[in-house]
Amino acid sequence: MRPAEPQDVEPIAELRAVVMRPDLERLGRFDEHRVRQRLRDAFLPRHTSIIEADGAFAGSVALCPSEEDEGHRLEHFYLAPAVQGRGLGSAVLRAVLARTDEAGEPVRLNVLQGSRARRLYERHGFRVESQDPVDIFMLRLPGGDDRFVE
Repeated sequence: MRPAEPQDVEPIAELRAVVMRPDLERLGRFDEHRVRQRLRDAFLPRHTSIIEADGAFAGSVALCPSEEDEGHRLEHFYLAPAVQGRGLGSAVLRAVLARTDEAGEPVRLNVLQGSRARRLYERHGFRVESQDPVDIFMLRLPGGDDRFVE
């Protein structure tokens, strides 16, 4: 992984459109322009890392301080289809979560209903906090501790 730079926004926006398209279409929410623009509008290079595999762009991940509550938000975690299913996503999550565990901070994220990514997050200690017809909101306590107050 390397720190993101402002010029990384377009490759990430394109990758987002590719990897999210099947789930967004299934949910009836795919919009060719909006899927890219939402990334452009939310892109914060200082909190984003670029994932490279074999020296080439393979994805992105952002760990942003949460504005609503303590801890961080995991956002814009996208892997190119060619590198999915090889353990790269787990390796990236382990590296990112090691930092939040060391700081003793929780991490929140949201994933689309029906997304295969949910299983990856659950394997790394994320649990469902709430959900709506489109999104599942997940929380991971430090160390993957799953003690929740519901």
